[in-house]
Amino acid sequence: MTDDRATEKNTGPSAEMAKTLGLNEHKRNVLGRYKWHTAVGVAFLILVLLVFRPGSGVEEVNFRTAPVIRGDLTVTVTATGTIQPLNQVDVGAEISGLIKAVHVDFNDEVTLGQKLATMDKDQLSARVRQTEAQLISAFARVEEAKASELEARNNLKRSESLHKKGNVSEQTLDNSSAAHARALAVLASVKAQVTVAEANLAADETNLAKTDITAPIDGIVLTRQVEPGQTVAASLQTPVLFTLAEDLSAMKLVVDIDEADIGQVKEGQIGFFSVDAYAGRVFPSSITSVRFAPKDDGGVVTYEALLSVDNSDLALRPGMTATATITTATRTGAVMVPYAALRFTPPRPPKDEEQPAANRRGAPGLMGMMMPRFNRNRGDRQTPLQVGALGRVWVIEDGRPMPIQVEVGLLDGESAEVIADGIAEGLKVIIGVQAAN
Repeated sequence: MTDDRATEKNTGPSAEMAKTLGLNEHKRNVLGRYKWHTAVGVAFLILVLLVFRPGSGVEEVNFRTAPVIRGDLTVTVTATGTIQPLNQVDVGAEISGLIKAVHVDFNDEVTLGQKLATMDKDQLSARVRQTEAQLISAFARVEEAKASELEARNNLKRSESLHKKGNVSEQTLDNSSAAHARALAVLASVKAQVTVAEANLAADETNLAKTDITAPIDGIVLTRQVEPGQTVAASLQTPVLFTLAEDLSAMKLVVDIDEADIGQVKEGQIGFFSVDAYAGRVFPSSITSVRFAPKDDGGVVTYEALLSVDNSDLALRPGMTATATITTATRTGAVMVPYAALRFTPPRPPKDEEQPAANRRGAPGLMGMMMPRFNRNRGDRQTPLQVGALGRVWVIEDGRPMPIQVEVGLLDGESAEVIADGIAEGLKVIIGVQAAN
């Protein structure tokens, strides 16, 4: 009696109202119908899987094949770089001063020694005149010192003669000898001053000559970075005023070769390159140099290679980006197969193929029927192929794959040359496997 009252107290009016309205019974009916529909759906699914499931449990395998072909095989390496002049020179000013005149402009052809620009000469000209006067003064002092030396020498001779006759003292003879020695020293000093004055004059004349900025090579003006009236300050480093390129009819292409390909690239190999400015046009080229110095760009190591560029028509310009294709090896009449043929490995037969049907893998259980099984080829790894390595290709004999051992020859990125006695043109080699329903 106490329990009934406690239950009624806990349920409260809501339970009595639900009982009165019949909500609990409605809920039980809905839940019952939901369980019934779920059971019917699961039974239907099992029936469908049992009807359409293969009885053997082992899928049929079809092989994809490709014929062995014979043809010319070309191995190439692709690299990008920029076109540059063979000889490019930056011309600057070695002295500071004001630019009075500029005599050349962009794309002007210049010759060795031609004036490119002229700087203000007034201050340096005055400096030259000053050092010339200093040199003249030094020469005058030399003449004066020569006269003094001559006088001292004559005095010394007379003193020596009189000393022998006993007419002068020993001290007088010593004084005459010291005076002559001092005269010789003064003469040597003023001669050294002449040398200093000559050097100062040469330096000032050189600076004056540098006010005329001239071309160091025959070529063409690529850039001009100075205007008349501009002040040039050459205190710490030489400012670049002009950039000259020598003979644009012959240039070079500098490309970056990846470290994985550098072993194939050698001097003398031929190739071609293209630029975006001339779509569809290729320019012949050949490798002239392969640099040993590495370039490390974020962990990517490359090596520079130089290719010759014939630009007789001046179509190419310095700084153009080019894509070069270099031929590293060729083979005529090579026997070739696709890469996939060398990477193929036949699928393994199921281990449960000889077991009773009831015990085979995938036979019992709903999950085994719902998850289809395929004997995939898991040995087809994308391992790099190497020239000279031993490999295998597979052919179909009596419906079964059979291996043939081959030696790998040249590789061009799609096809591989194979060397073996049992390989002939037209032979079908397996390149893949697919499961048939």
